[in-house]
Amino acid sequence: MATPNYAYEKRQRELAKKRKAEEKRQRKQRDAQTPTQPDGTAPSPAPGSEPTS
Repeated sequence: MATPNYAYEKRQRELAKKRKAEEKRQRKQRDAQTPTQPDGTAPSPAPGSEPTS
């Protein structure tokens, strides 16, 4: 039976943590750019302005 590679597992955890922190930072930055209404909700997009893929 092979021995566990703890260094590899630790590196994977660190990368996952870093990825999650980056996603959170991007989400915060995006939320800061999005204007909110006085009641705290985000404005709904205008009709017909949906992105086309």
